[in-house]
Amino acid sequence: MDSIIDIPWWQLAAFATILALPLWLNHHFRIGHGRTTLVAFARMTAQLALVGVYLKFVFNHDSLLLNLAWLTVMMLVGASAILGNSNLRHRQLVLPVLAGMVLSLLPVLGLLLLGLLQPAPWYSAQYLIPLAGMLLGNTLSGNVVALRSYFGALKNDFSLYEGALALGCTPRYAARPFVQEAIRQAQAPQLANITATGLVTLPGMMTGQILAGTDPHVAIKYQLVIMIAIYVMLSLSVTITLLLGQRAILAPTGKVLVPLPRED
Repeated sequence: MDSIIDIPWWQLAAFATILALPLWLNHHFRIGHGRTTLVAFARMTAQLALVGVYLKFVFNHDSLLLNLAWLTVMMLVGASAILGNSNLRHRQLVLPVLAGMVLSLLPVLGLLLLGLLQPAPWYSAQYLIPLAGMLLGNTLSGNVVALRSYFGALKNDFSLYEGALALGCTPRYAARPFVQEAIRQAQAPQLANITATGLVTLPGMMTGQILAGTDPHVAIKYQLVIMIAIYVMLSLSVTITLLLGQRAILAPTGKVLVPLPRED
């Protein structure tokens, strides 16, 4: 297999000019995402550049403390992104979201590193950080969908919730249908992605390994492992976040302790 082909920075900059097409479409149809698109790509470029410098430093030192510090930053930023994109900036939900991420990531990541891959050392940045990044990245979108679905249903079907309370149900039992639907909504995109993987789509991890010269059969094994891990972590994280979150925002009397989200 050939080694990976490098991309000169000037060619990357030239390729980025195709962003003019979605920007023109935004302007033409008055979608209102033009500025958001520019800011998002500028922010992504700056973040990736800084992360590239930091990861090179981390890979060279391969320190357990540095790796754990970076993992902590990833989870804190991830929790903030989940709450921000869910329009739920409530301090009562910070700990449930963090707990959902930590309690789902650590067991799955530990099983990958200590039980399956067994790199030396086990905390090798080459494995720990990319794997954690892929797991957390896919979990972020699932949690956003779950929280939006849960709070949206609680707001739109509040009369059903009140009716269940009037019949003597506990607040958590009355809200159980909202939890079920939120988990279902969070899992649906990932299940669709899993179903289409192989024939319709070639996932990023597998594609990256093949472009880097890895044997396709080895890349397929890694992709199967990461898809299983992502789905397990997504399911655990969403469930833990929702269960702990509703304990934090539903009083024993049934009163909702936080404002329900406004419409976008």
